[in-house]
Amino acid sequence: MDKKFLTYNMEVNGLTQEVRFSEQAVEEIFMPLLHELTDLRLTLDRKVIAYLVAPPGSGKSTVAQFLEWLSRERSDEVDPIRALGMDGFHYTAAYMNVTNVERDGQQILMRDIKGAPETFDVDLLVEKIRELRQEGTDWNIYDRRIHDVLPDYFSVEDDIVLIEGNYLLLKDRGWTDVRVLADYSVFIDADADLLRERIVGRKIMGGSSREAAEKFFDFSDARNIERILKNSARADETWKLLPDGDFEKQ
Repeated sequence: MDKKFLTYNMEVNGLTQEVRFSEQAVEEIFMPLLHELTDLRLTLDRKVIAYLVAPPGSGKSTVAQFLEWLSRERSDEVDPIRALGMDGFHYTAAYMNVTNVERDGQQILMRDIKGAPETFDVDLLVEKIRELRQEGTDWNIYDRRIHDVLPDYFSVEDDIVLIEGNYLLLKDRGWTDVRVLADYSVFIDADADLLRERIVGRKIMGGSSREAAEKFFDFSDARNIERILKNSARADETWKLLPDGDFEKQ
């Protein structure tokens, strides 16, 4: 049976975009998750922290923003959620410009592997998530116009918060302190070849040559994707990214 796709105009990362998801994904995957989080808040009788974890190129930021929008559109059925990103917890550009990390036995600047797990201030992220669980907190964002962090950019006091990011379920040292703070988690699985195609294509659309886009992917994104797909803890539920950009629940 052919899928029926629905189209939505919404803001993602500060830009208005047209996004599309199948009616089946909305009713059989997205809405059940929102019901699950609503029920969890009632059961726990406190604020709920959920994670949406996925490798680069999977569309997780768009999905998170769509889930927030959907929760408000269906407010007669579910509680509203607040979608947040973890990119605001990169170390600052000034810090990464002068700080080395070891990779493959060599010392390299953090800025050269920006986006890898080592370039995030995990301790600060843990502190902020713990504050979210209590009375709320001010949340950091990553400004893509200046390519740097803006600390304490807005206040978050919502009862259900969905944090999206690459490494929230990572089993590496330090990240386990992040992982245990989730009340519920979703992992988006995807084929590495599909992610490569999506990321390289996105960079070409942004003005890069194919050669430059592929070179950057092989140096940076490919290694991060492998770490996420192979070294993330099991989530409460897993979705699969399909070649048409839609999702199915595994």
